[in-house]
Amino acid sequence: MIMFSGFARKLKFNRTMGANGVFNPNIKGEEKESLSHIKKVPGTKPPFTLGQIKKAIPPHCFERSLLRSFSYVVYDLLISSLLGYIAITYFHLLPSHLAYIAWPIYWILQGCILTGLWVIAHECGHHAFSDYRWVDDTVGLILHSALFVPYFSWKYSHRRHHSNIGCLDRDEVFVPKPKSQIPWYSMYLNNPPGRALGLAVKLLLGWPLYLTFNASGRPYDRFACHYDPYSPIYSDRERLHIYISDLGIFATTFVLYRIAITQGLAFVMSIYGVPLIFVNGFLVTITYLQHTHPSLPHYDSTEWEWLRGALVTVDRDYGILNKVFHNIADTHVAHHLVATIPHYHAMEATIAIKQILGEYYQFDSTPFYKALWREAGECLYVEPDEKGVFWFRNKF
Repeated sequence: MIMFSGFARKLKFNRTMGANGVFNPNIKGEEKESLSHIKKVPGTKPPFTLGQIKKAIPPHCFERSLLRSFSYVVYDLLISSLLGYIAITYFHLLPSHLAYIAWPIYWILQGCILTGLWVIAHECGHHAFSDYRWVDDTVGLILHSALFVPYFSWKYSHRRHHSNIGCLDRDEVFVPKPKSQIPWYSMYLNNPPGRALGLAVKLLLGWPLYLTFNASGRPYDRFACHYDPYSPIYSDRERLHIYISDLGIFATTFVLYRIAITQGLAFVMSIYGVPLIFVNGFLVTITYLQHTHPSLPHYDSTEWEWLRGALVTVDRDYGILNKVFHNIADTHVAHHLVATIPHYHAMEATIAIKQILGEYYQFDSTPFYKALWREAGECLYVEPDEKGVFWFRNKF
């Protein structure tokens, strides 16, 4: 813990000094809101290689500890169980006016803890949980199924996201559109009420819409769905695992159905359903902000290279939630460069690679709720400044 705190303090100091101009403590008010201080990531080919990046990372950061990884699972499950126990045992004893306060607090706290478990399952999909792939897939399948995520289905599409990140033609999710493909009604939503409506839909429905209808995902020549083994997202050799993912979802549905029969639907929604809505909202927030920022370029297939694409992401600061979310947001640049590094080494790896990346590294300390509002208004579509390199725009 002492070592972790030292790395965290060092990273925070380095970042608040103004990484690539994204954050400058001397910029305030309207000037800060205008984003005029933001310096874009270079759209040119990086002067370093992936090998140089890996060499800069301390060797122990690549080591995965089965015991340590499981300790985070157990810790999160204990906190989640304790929260559930308190809500079930004591909330009905509270006066109604206090219960109206206690339940929202429970929903938010439980949603945060379950998001942490979601992150661990995501790590399993990257084979960053342990040295044993079957252990990773077993743990990931159980955790993600419990959160209504088709584990293998998303693992495979997410792997393709990592393989094609930043490519407008092949990336899998949060693929920005050129102005010519923006729906006609978007110009009428480019105002505070329209932005609020868009964010509400994104946070509440974005995740299930993506899994079911491939909303915000890469366009395919036919209907694409994460629950369909014959979806164009998957190859023939992956289809059996999609069936297994669906069985995991059916198992969770059956368990919840049996609980609803005995305890009632209101009980299931209060203890599980509403926190799951918060999990989905946090997930969309995290992934959206990781890949949406006015300083980030995107590339068409003529200019895209893997390393250039892997740098089309930004680290964000979620305060105390950084640790609750197992540092998925504030070490995401390192994650896209070396996805098999476990989260408990990601902070140290980030410090190391920041020296190599230089101006290609992006960090934004804007509070996530402010960043959501800002990016929803600034990053509406992309247009090229030069051949094959696209930047976010918002003017209609």
